[in-house]
Amino acid sequence: MPHRYAELMFTPDVLAMQTHYGAAQDMARYRDDNGPFDRLSETEANFIARRDSFYQASVSETGWPYLQHRGGPAGFLKVLDATRLAYADFRGNRQYISAGNLVGNDRVALFLVDYQNRRRLKILGRMKLVDVAEADETLVAALRPYPYRAAMERIAMIAVEAYDWNCSQHITPRYTETQLRGAVEPLYERIARLEAELAELRARAI
Repeated sequence: MPHRYAELMFTPDVLAMQTHYGAAQDMARYRDDNGPFDRLSETEANFIARRDSFYQASVSETGWPYLQHRGGPAGFLKVLDATRLAYADFRGNRQYISAGNLVGNDRVALFLVDYQNRRRLKILGRMKLVDVAEADETLVAALRPYPYRAAMERIAMIAVEAYDWNCSQHITPRYTETQLRGAVEPLYERIARLEAELAELRARAI
């Protein structure tokens, strides 16, 4: 079954480069027998629900790509169903470059990385921004993270066109403060017990 992501991304120029670097045969099998990857499964939904940030690319009317970091509490990017994503668009630097780009071209690419486990998910879609005042109140409530003090200006709705998982090569493992705290907490507890035992031994020796 054709791979939808490859259908969209393997343009004639890309195919020419694959041929030039000897990857055409492998990519042909990937394109034709590894699909369709156009509907999010439970695997993707669970992965997305654990992310607290992702990167989002759009294209300007002059053809320049623009990459933006989007962040919030874990799970702020919501899977509404197999073909729809949404998130609360918070007030940022007020340049509105992504919002402006979407006026002329609604295509976006999302890049989600799990640095701890060295996994990454790429999503292609079409985005629509809806002002909070004009959005469905139930959806606004579902997307509004709590507690989170940033001002919610819009809802970003994404119609998923395709997705693909990347290999783990060249992903440097990184850990959040919460992940590190969980890893070292047993060590702190052991140190506290040892210090208490040492204090008791010193008290007995006096």
